[in-house]
Amino acid sequence: MLEVTVICIGKLKEKYLRDASAEYQKRLSSLCRLSVVELPAEKLNDNPSKKEIEAALLTEGRRILEKIPERAAVFSMCIEGKELSSEELSKKMFSLASQGIGKIVFVIGGSFGLSPLVKEKSALRLSVSRMTFPHQLFRVMLLEQIYRAIQIENGSKYHK
Repeated sequence: MLEVTVICIGKLKEKYLRDASAEYQKRLSSLCRLSVVELPAEKLNDNPSKKEIEAALLTEGRRILEKIPERAAVFSMCIEGKELSSEELSKKMFSLASQGIGKIVFVIGGSFGLSPLVKEKSALRLSVSRMTFPHQLFRVMLLEQIYRAIQIENGSKYHK
């Protein structure tokens, strides 16, 4: 069974987002081994310097790397990443699985993005859009796309 880990900087604060996330986690529970790992964001003042941001990203990046399982393919979610359709994401995930890579880790950074350390470890830098989304909402969107990718692979009518 495919193992999927979603590593996120920050917690879901709004109840409606926690509920939506829980719904997709429930749906995915019979389709893959899913874990969602929340890591705390580094605290920065309201107007951090570039150097402070870089230091925070480095600290967050090290914490993220500690949570990545061995022999896992890492998909870093970043604006400069490659845009894929839902079908292409499904194909990418399951082509890795057919190559014996049964662990996929999706990483969502904080409001200042992801550390270069994490991006360098990535098998894929992935973007869902050139638009910007709130990180908390994006987690729900990502869980839905993982669910959709598995449903596409299974030939379900969920994806139309």
